[in-house]
Amino acid sequence: MKSFFVFVICIGLFNVSSQAQFKDILNKAKASVSGLSKNEGDVAAGLKEALNNGVDEAVKQLSIEKGYLESPYKILIPEDAQKVIDKVKRIPGFQDVETKLINQMNQAAEIAAKKATPIFVNSIKQMSFQDATKILSGPENAATTYLESTSRNPLYDEFLPVIQSSLDEVNARAYWKTVVDVYNTLPFVKKMNPELDDHVNNKALDGLFGLIAVKEKGIRTDVSQRTSDLLKRVFGK
Repeated sequence: MKSFFVFVICIGLFNVSSQAQFKDILNKAKASVSGLSKNEGDVAAGLKEALNNGVDEAVKQLSIEKGYLESPYKILIPEDAQKVIDKVKRIPGFQDVETKLINQMNQAAEIAAKKATPIFVNSIKQMSFQDATKILSGPENAATTYLESTSRNPLYDEFLPVIQSSLDEVNARAYWKTVVDVYNTLPFVKKMNPELDDHVNNKALDGLFGLIAVKEKGIRTDVSQRTSDLLKRVFGK
């Protein structure tokens, strides 16, 4: 009988010990899973913050006076329009047509850039955390490339009316129509009607994405550009 009681007590102690160990293991597992989720959340949030910072910086730099005109993203005459200008600028009164049109296109892009932030921010919000780890371990412009690949087309569609309105605001489309009309009256030329809208829209977006990539690279490689605890955690080595 005494042996039986000892056996029962031992079994009880074993169960208590096993339960305690199991509970400890379970708690550690929960903590591990919780930490993983938190890290994934941080990565997604950090990438979005980096992109938002890039958008803010790009818009700030390109929307000021001569922001496009005096930058590496200066918008030049499209190839088909250059043929028109090369002919028309020989006509009295149109000698400065190329300079004037370049100024107008870049000015329109600068005006449009001021209105770009909400369009970009909405696209950034759609980014899920599934690709976050892959993007984080990718090249220096991986987040920007991801953003452009998933949002360039809708951004183009949303940005086009803004560009058109801006071109009208600086009288670029009306002036360009006059230039084209003059060109089409010249003898021995094939009539043309090249539009500026698509060209300016694409080049304006190229500039914005280009500067977003520059900002992303800065955050990845320069500790001083990680201006929040989140960025320091996500991009810190």
